[in-house]
Amino acid sequence: MTVIVDYGVGNVNSVANMIRHVGGDCEISSDPERILDAHKLILPGVGAFDAGMGALEERGLVDVLSKAVLDRAVPVLGICLGMQLMTRSSQEGALPGLGWINGDVRKFSFDDPKLKVPHMGWNTVDIPRDNPLIVPEERQRFYFVHSYYVSCDNESDVIAKCNYGHDFVAAFARDNVFGVQFHPEKSHRFGMALLRRFMEFSNA
Repeated sequence: MTVIVDYGVGNVNSVANMIRHVGGDCEISSDPERILDAHKLILPGVGAFDAGMGALEERGLVDVLSKAVLDRAVPVLGICLGMQLMTRSSQEGALPGLGWINGDVRKFSFDDPKLKVPHMGWNTVDIPRDNPLIVPEERQRFYFVHSYYVSCDNESDVIAKCNYGHDFVAAFARDNVFGVQFHPEKSHRFGMALLRRFMEFSNA
């Protein structure tokens, strides 16, 4: 069973609907026991970094998630804020992140008035290497809504890049940990393909 982690700041129903649409079996839960028993986890999220980490702390889910992901090696997909929470820290807040990925979250800042923040809308991505989530193909595009972006220490963790003023990490992958800055649940056939591949992923 795939558990979509409900910690009060994610668009969980839209993600669940898309998972079911591509033939996946999922439930929405904040129950620590259900999270620990999950075969896969999805950590969605919309909003501010500290609010997200604070919500996980309040529900007692930080240690539970780390036990599932780091000790049991449960495959996990972070979406938007969920991806950012997997890093060490964010310029948006003071709380530490989950620390599953060696990277930090930075704020978009541009001198060009044409580059609005948040970055919002459809953008194509570049796929620098083969990976379990996104098959390289021409003109693959996804839907973004964000004011902050992840910067990874290790280029080998980056599986997709996007350009908005400068290149930034659109998706990362390390072992069983995956993160996407865009919203696959809003990205039509490309998002459906990604979610289907995550559901089929096995690190056995």
